[in-house]
Amino acid sequence: MTVNSLLTRRQCLAGLATTAAAPFVGPYAGLQAAEENKMRGALMILSTPYTESGEVDYEDLAKEVAFCDQCGVQGLVWPQNSSEQRYLSKEERIRGFEVLAEANRGRNMALVLGVQADDTEGMLQYARVAEDLAPDGMIAIPPTSANSLEEIHAYYAALCEITERPIFVQTSGGPDIELTIEFLVRLATDLPQCGYIKEEYGNVHERMLALQAYQPTPIRSVFGATLGRGWLYEMRIGTDGVMTGGTMYGDIYAKLWDLYQQGNRDELREVYSKLLLIQNLDNLIPGVRLYVLQKRGVFKTTKSRRGEYSFSRQQIAEIEYRLDALLPYMTV
Repeated sequence: MTVNSLLTRRQCLAGLATTAAAPFVGPYAGLQAAEENKMRGALMILSTPYTESGEVDYEDLAKEVAFCDQCGVQGLVWPQNSSEQRYLSKEERIRGFEVLAEANRGRNMALVLGVQADDTEGMLQYARVAEDLAPDGMIAIPPTSANSLEEIHAYYAALCEITERPIFVQTSGGPDIELTIEFLVRLATDLPQCGYIKEEYGNVHERMLALQAYQPTPIRSVFGATLGRGWLYEMRIGTDGVMTGGTMYGDIYAKLWDLYQQGNRDELREVYSKLLLIQNLDNLIPGVRLYVLQKRGVFKTTKSRRGEYSFSRQQIAEIEYRLDALLPYMTV
């Protein structure tokens, strides 16, 4: 899928921009549902599974792809911060690219590979491997070595020399430099591949609304993140989807997107509220998302390179209590 084809589809909606503030009303939602733009909807950042000895479990990584397919999500992203990407070696990341490209072959999900690195040369090494595997897109966190917006611009320009595929620009996680709205618009104007924004900086919703003034061109898509904790509002103000580490609830995210497309406001609110119940356990019970991945048969272990996770009887009871509220909406 090329940038130009995505842009053409977005241009078809340009005349409906006045209805963007009310995405559930009339033909607008129906046209959105009919679109085949892969860079919209629920894109899950995959978690990285590990064996008991702490090695990357590539078998379970491939199983995670199959699970997401069963869940009906629109796309896969790996590796980002939710994937513990900073704890992975170059060899592990490249092997993961290969495993995911093979596991996703023939499936109707977009594959977005994370090619970020601390500097341009490191990023290009990943990008060249990714390009050979023909993913649907790439994502790159700005380089931590950058000292200015111009250096960040040069980093993405170098990436655009490697690929013509859609490139998601993540607005956080790099150096302590704000990627201003003006910069993002200039970047997307200069480099059309970079018109896909994963917005998670500062006043996120204010920035999302500001970016909408520049859609469908040069800004092609604007995605939220942060486990979708703001996704209900973000859908209502007209963003294009969520990109977050939510594989363990993949069928729930997929259902939320379907309900939004259908204009089913009441059930959308109900399902979203149940998802928030378990999401707010993350700060109370570390490792809960890995517990759910293991419980649902996706991962063999709850191993992480961030630390060791174990669960008391009381913690398990609380996880199960909140997870039960989602059971009616799970399809896998």
